Amino acid sequence: MNPATVGPPVADPPTVVFDGFDPAHRADPYPRYAVVREATALYRSALGPHLVTRYAECAAALSEPAWSHAGEAELFHPDVDQHELPASFLWMDPPDHTRLRGLVSKAFTARRVLDLRPRIAQIVDGLLDAALAAGEVDAVESLAYPLPLTVICELLGVPAADHDLIHRCAPALARGFDPDLLLTQRERTARSDAAAELLAYFAHLIASRRAEPAADLVSELGAVQERGDVLTAQEMLATCVTLLVAGHETTVNLVGNGLLALLRHPGQLALLRARPELAAPAVDELLRHDSPVHMTTRVARRGLMLGGQAFAPGEGIVLLIGSANRDPRAFDRPDELDLARYADDAGTARHLTFSLGIHYCLGAPLARLEMEVLLTAIVRRVRRLLPGSTGPTYKPNLVLRGLAGLPVQVR
Repeated sequence: MNPATVGPPVADPPTVVFDGFDPAHRADPYPRYAVVREATALYRSALGPHLVTRYAECAAALSEPAWSHAGEAELFHPDVDQHELPASFLWMDPPDHTRLRGLVSKAFTARRVLDLRPRIAQIVDGLLDAALAAGEVDAVESLAYPLPLTVICELLGVPAADHDLIHRCAPALARGFDPDLLLTQRERTARSDAAAELLAYFAHLIASRRAEPAADLVSELGAVQERGDVLTAQEMLATCVTLLVAGHETTVNLVGNGLLALLRHPGQLALLRARPELAAPAVDELLRHDSPVHMTTRVARRGLMLGGQAFAPGEGIVLLIGSANRDPRAFDRPDELDLARYADDAGTARHLTFSLGIHYCLGAPLARLEMEVLLTAIVRRVRRLLPGSTGPTYKPNLVLRGLAGLPVQVR
């Protein structure tokens, strides 16, 4: 079966009003997802394009190259140029996508990522040392941000002295991936300012590495550019910013959302203590249960069918990943957290957090390893992990959904 033709013909759905994007539901959009998902696989939203709510249809679109990812800028950011929201190969189709992804993929091979385990463990131990000494910390600021930020900065070659600049700019870009019609003018201005500052920063860093190459990805990309015309100056800048933001903002959400899930499910944390070998498969369950990425887009490159509906060339869809990952048609007990799900049931469907097909997340092995090392260290070193004196708070982000703060007690 052609994966682009999944599903029976669309019937008129029951009357349903989807308000899952309302800020009032940011902390828990899943009941709102369930309402629209049970009503229809395709829902015409206020964003314009259809929301794709179910697993089978989302997986089909992600797996079909004729559903292009190059049109996200037009769907969500119609008045923004590449300098205001650099996305590099994230929003490209072959052959440019193939060319640019190929230039950076060697830095994220399974072998190269595994070689980072000792350094990731060292970073984690240092962060836990500080947290245990304090007794109560904000897990987002003390664990979730510094871990992936340090790792991706070291991969790229960003000096430690500049990490604060990155930490200040990246959240504004992450918020800026949300549809423009949902952003305030202040947020759009902050996105533009952050992009300009990061592009200028990497232009300076690239020039510095050309003069004095180092063992980092910026130096490697600079050498590639100097050897031929496979990487323009603008592509190199956009690629560096993309790797920086995508390489840590999503993992920040994975760590924050994952720790909150463990706090809310102490029985599952106890299971992880009893079976520490579950750390790796537990990461996939945390990615499924409360995804750090809640939506993405596709645009039909030719006439396509999805969920029994015809889409003309140029028509777009919004894939509601957060809903698909809780679809009972694909997952048994979808709203339950089960850290053994991906260890004990070989037939469990893949979650869609890292996408599928040619746009499968390049940094997936690195994100998995960072969270696995952190979970392993927590069950080894932290006897008590408890909610802090105040509750969690959420960022306003829809696309890259995660916590702004998570106070925790650690003993």
